[in-house]
Amino acid sequence: MNQYTGSKTVGLIIGLFTFVFALELLTPPDYVFGYLYIGPILLASSYLSRKTTFYTTALACGLTLINIWFPGFESVKPPTFASRIIAILALIVTGILSDRIRLDQQTLLQQRGKLEAQENLARVREDFTSTLTHDLKTPLLGAIETLKAFRGGSFGRVDPVQDRVLATMVRSHQTTLEMVETLLDVYRNDNEGLRLNLAPVDLSDVAEDVAATMTSLAASRRVHISITCGASDFRQFLGVNGDRLQLHRVFTNLLANAINHSPRGSRVELVLESGSSYQTVKVMDRGGGVNGEEVSKLFERFYQGESDAEGTLCARLAKGSGLGLYLSRQIVEAHGGTIWAENRRPTGAVFAFRLPSATLGKNY
Repeated sequence: MNQYTGSKTVGLIIGLFTFVFALELLTPPDYVFGYLYIGPILLASSYLSRKTTFYTTALACGLTLINIWFPGFESVKPPTFASRIIAILALIVTGILSDRIRLDQQTLLQQRGKLEAQENLARVREDFTSTLTHDLKTPLLGAIETLKAFRGGSFGRVDPVQDRVLATMVRSHQTTLEMVETLLDVYRNDNEGLRLNLAPVDLSDVAEDVAATMTSLAASRRVHISITCGASDFRQFLGVNGDRLQLHRVFTNLLANAINHSPRGSRVELVLESGSSYQTVKVMDRGGGVNGEEVSKLFERFYQGESDAEGTLCARLAKGSGLGLYLSRQIVEAHGGTIWAENRRPTGAVFAFRLPSATLGKNY
């Protein structure tokens, strides 16, 4: 509050005190006008300091009490004295409550200021991260193409040992590039929303396509991928209205998560279940399972799990940024579906999602 407003408030309080006190002097003590001092007390509490509010309340109580004997129209009766005491108590309660409200408002303003500062800081961090990850794509793409050129013999003959090293470097750079692109997509989806190119899609076809592309990763982990259609031994059509590219990413994220957490020599099962209302996809592994207390957190942004007292993982500790499952949740929910995780008996985990069914066109 500026000095002009403070002076104006003080003048208004003095004017109200003068007016009320004049009414008290011109009327018998039976007429209690001391309640009107509530106005100056509220003004002091709203615009002046706590100390000023205290003095204003004390003055109002004193003037209300003095009017019992001054200017002395008649002797004081017990009911008159009781009315004055009640008025004084009302003024005291008003001063206390207004001071309490003032403190609560100050606390709320401080908390709001902290929240706004935190939101601004988070926005700056996200802008910085988004810009940084965007700028990282160019050098990563350049490094990948250069390594591929090395493998192709553009810079001289490459022996088998060098070729294996270069292949490992290419995979590493490609993984990093995928993480960067995932991070960019997550920030873009959070800020702008996920834009879908909807069309009839067969989830069985997408599952087979993704399984074929994940063969190399599964082979490196010595994990076998199998696709089954529920209780049927034959391929089924799981029609949905969706964005094929985005659904491809969901399959890739869940399948890669299962492969990375499966013991060597085990199996990852991709189970497709067709229904009249929903099409369901389940990715089942034989890994360490899921901690029940952390299931709800697995699909949060950057969540990577925690370790228990013995140092074993209590959740699916993702290798990387922890954004794959969060992005999968964004995509599935944008399609009007749900995604979840649960334990598999006797060991392992199930990551699944379901989408509303749709009838595929004849020309599909």
